Amino acid sequence: MPVRKVQYVAMKVPNRSGRAAELLDAVAREGVSLLAFTGFPEGGGLSQIDLVAQDLGAVRRVARKQGWRTSRTKRGFLAQGRDRVGAAGRELRKLARAGINVTAVDAVAAGDGRYGMILWVKPRDYARAARALGAR
Repeated sequence: MPVRKVQYVAMKVPNRSGRAAELLDAVAREGVSLLAFTGFPEGGGLSQIDLVAQDLGAVRRVARKQGWRTSRTKRGFLAQGRDRVGAAGRELRKLARAGINVTAVDAVAAGDGRYGMILWVKPRDYARAARALGAR
């Protein structure tokens, strides 16, 4: 499956037990389907949560309803495909050949012989990365 361009919003939330589950429960109650979700500690008692969705407007509606502050719209890439040895490396090599540094990447075997990977590059490199990846 080809790599696709995705949009997401980031939020800063208290780094405490159950916060991500509460957030995801609120999104699910509103019927919003996510393409990807990631979270990591930021320090100072906060974590960053990224919500990647086909319909970012729906995510923003939930955020307004819940009183969450979201970032401006951000962009990344989502790769999905057949899981095999070295699957994620193929896309990373394309970016390396183009001289584009990857800011962050998360990849996972998705079961049933599939994998998924989300990756981010600097905004200034986004258009070049899209071309290198053949992203639509």
